[in-house]
Amino acid sequence: MPREQVVIHTEDGDCAATFHTTGAAAPAVIMYVDAVGFRDTFSDMGDHLAGLGYTVLVPDVYYRTPHEPFDVATVFSVPDERARLGALAKSLTTSRVIADAGAFLTYLANRPEVAGAAVGTTGYCMGGRLSLLAAAAHPDRVAAAATFHAGNLANADDPDSPHRAVGTIRGTVHIAAAENDRSFPQEQYDRLDQSLTEAGVTHTMSVYPAAHGFAVPDNGTYDQAAADRHWAALSELYGATLH
Repeated sequence: MPREQVVIHTEDGDCAATFHTTGAAAPAVIMYVDAVGFRDTFSDMGDHLAGLGYTVLVPDVYYRTPHEPFDVATVFSVPDERARLGALAKSLTTSRVIADAGAFLTYLANRPEVAGAAVGTTGYCMGGRLSLLAAAAHPDRVAAAATFHAGNLANADDPDSPHRAVGTIRGTVHIAAAENDRSFPQEQYDRLDQSLTEAGVTHTMSVYPAAHGFAVPDNGTYDQAAADRHWAALSELYGATLH
């Protein structure tokens, strides 16, 4: 699939991204990376999703803070690297996520490779939070939002937890959790389900028999069967909502 390196102008600076196309105009999807950040494996995932019939934007969500790339194999086992990663993740405040989503949507609206106004989002690990916040903040544009092995989506102690914002979502939501995931325990799963149900949001939720990180190929916990299932779920979600 054709891939282009692009820059998106935001209120806080220039955000690098990869832009993936089918060769013809197609509905757009924003793909939010995991906490390790923007890297080649997500560009490859953008190519894959484009191959399913979508125009895909994969933004570098850490663009405000220039940093050395992380080594996925060691980032969680080396204390200093884990701390550096945590600081970057915490820098993505709700207001920043919402503003960035607006800039991404504006960018997509001005690209001839994008068909229609309805946009989808998908996010992995940390990116799941971003996917839901984008859908909640821009309900007129985001028609479908997915999360895969995302954590802390319904933390009762977090005033900015995504489950508190879902009442404004008008699109369809798909939540795919990992089993035995300490970042998204059963009580959070149930709390998010309840919040979406009470808000009248059309949604599906499931637990994949795989570890946190199952859908991202450079993760040590990558699971081919679960990843294939995740691509099928995205095809079903976007096929029903973006066309």
